[in-house]
Amino acid sequence: MKAIQISAAALGIFAAMCISASAQTSTGRYTPPPAVQLSPDLASPWILQLSRKPARNGGYQVEVARPQPVRRNWQMRPAIGEQRREYRRFGTTPLQADPVRRTIRPQIVHRPQAVQQPQPARQAAINPKPAERQEIDPIYEMQIVAYEGGHAPGTIVIDTADRFLYLVGENGQARRYGVGVGREGFEWSGTNKISRKAEWPDWRPPAQMIAREKKKGRNLPAYMPGGPENPLGARALYLGDTLYRIHGTNQPWTIGRALSSGCIRMRNEDVIDLYERVQVGAKVVVS
Repeated sequence: MKAIQISAAALGIFAAMCISASAQTSTGRYTPPPAVQLSPDLASPWILQLSRKPARNGGYQVEVARPQPVRRNWQMRPAIGEQRREYRRFGTTPLQADPVRRTIRPQIVHRPQAVQQPQPARQAAINPKPAERQEIDPIYEMQIVAYEGGHAPGTIVIDTADRFLYLVGENGQARRYGVGVGREGFEWSGTNKISRKAEWPDWRPPAQMIAREKKKGRNLPAYMPGGPENPLGARALYLGDTLYRIHGTNQPWTIGRALSSGCIRMRNEDVIDLYERVQVGAKVVVS
């Protein structure tokens, strides 16, 4: 009887040991393994790690984790000349040094300083406008004025002293234009008639003028066709059989001055206006 009791006791101990081993085996079977760790030198840009949470199908989930940036300590050590060696360190373990790099000095570009624009008054003092090219006085622009000279309407009266040309009109009025007249030694006066009218006339300077200008070092052409460059301007009114004319000019700044060789100069817009208002045969009085 005692032997049977011992056997029963031994059987109980053996059963307890089997149940404990079975429990340990079942616990290890369903416990997730630790995460997979890769060596830093074999790590790719993305590291695959196994999740500790089992998936529904009984496997394990895969999580994608970004690698953490490694702080680097950069140290620069001077070398010969402009060369520098650059060492990189992870923590305290030095890696292989990079090749020697040359430090390129930036080139200094010298930009020209902005030129300050002079003030108008200062500009006039630095580069004054020639007197003969100044703007004409407004007094020489065309105006309607009172006239009591006693000449019949349609008569052209030229006052060489005051540099005015009058076209006598009706009711004691006249159209007054500014003109340029002959310089000293080329003044003249008298009465004549308009013998011819021309639009954009050509120019044939007389032989005396060509010879005179040649002595001054200026060569005049024997003939110049009409146009903007022609000194006779846009229109010309010829006075009798003389060499004098009432004509336009490509030098409007000479109006109001005595610079011509005897001809009467007008601005192109003024001579065109006069050309349309007078006829061949009109009387011209120069005083």
